[in-house]
Amino acid sequence: MDYLDRLPATVRRADIEAVLRDRHQWAGQQKKGFLRYRRPAEFLARFRAENVDCSEGVVHIGHADEVSPPIRQQIKDQLKAFMPWRKGPFSVFGIEIDAEWRSERKWRRVLPALPDLSGAVVADIGCNNGYYLFRLSSHQPLLALGFEPSVHHYFCFQALNAMAGCTNLAADLLGVEQIGLFPETFDLVLLMGIIYHRSSPIDALRDINAALKPGGRLIVESQAIPGDDPIALFPQKTYAKVPGTYFVPTGACLVNWLRRAGFSAVELFDAHPMSSAEQRRTEWMVFESFEDFIDQSDPSKTVEGYPAPWRVFLSAEK
Repeated sequence: MDYLDRLPATVRRADIEAVLRDRHQWAGQQKKGFLRYRRPAEFLARFRAENVDCSEGVVHIGHADEVSPPIRQQIKDQLKAFMPWRKGPFSVFGIEIDAEWRSERKWRRVLPALPDLSGAVVADIGCNNGYYLFRLSSHQPLLALGFEPSVHHYFCFQALNAMAGCTNLAADLLGVEQIGLFPETFDLVLLMGIIYHRSSPIDALRDINAALKPGGRLIVESQAIPGDDPIALFPQKTYAKVPGTYFVPTGACLVNWLRRAGFSAVELFDAHPMSSAEQRRTEWMVFESFEDFIDQSDPSKTVEGYPAPWRVFLSAEK
């Protein structure tokens, strides 16, 4: 938790530390579900890459010639323990990890909306394995902090960054529910692939607004339905087979949510239909993916009969 020393005095440090003590104690239990991810993370932490490059689409952590072939196989076996890999691509000591999502495509869409991040404090809410944190690291922030409540993804990031040694990155067992413990802390918040999982999206956006410094920026990326009307779909049970999906907005609806949450300079800067070109099965994610979520007889519909998903990208300022 030493990253807290790099955050402004506005943070509610005692409350954050209390939350994290409980969560780290929980994640430290000698139970199969926790050991499944903690043990490979501890193994991989033995290796430190000599060459790290986070500036391109593939995050490179080490070259193939930095380890022997038998060690590389051991590293690959431990990396496989973190399957399914949702975000990527990564290359770890020459091991190519082709994740379910072509996350570099999403990052190319986000890049034009990024402010100058030199010396900035950034939050990535729902950071998963930290792909976007690694991409942020090349922009020289003071700190890019990932909020990730999943033990699976938390330990995956810890393993990757132990090998990469990016000192301006951190992630912890936090969710968007804890963003209120960081008042006026962040210059930039990334909220990508999260808002449609919130049962009270306006409340979440208001909490994020309070966590931004004056003049700070929020970048939101969300699953969406097509259309120009400011409406949101509320699925009966699942949307594209995904449980825990509440409001799936149009881009216009999300613009209004942001304005009602107190943001200004709201801009919808990208929108496109989802496809299997960006989300698909791979060697590193062998379960159902996008093509399984869409009605094959009518690709304009999900398997539940709802409008097929788009992705929308918005920026807003406090």
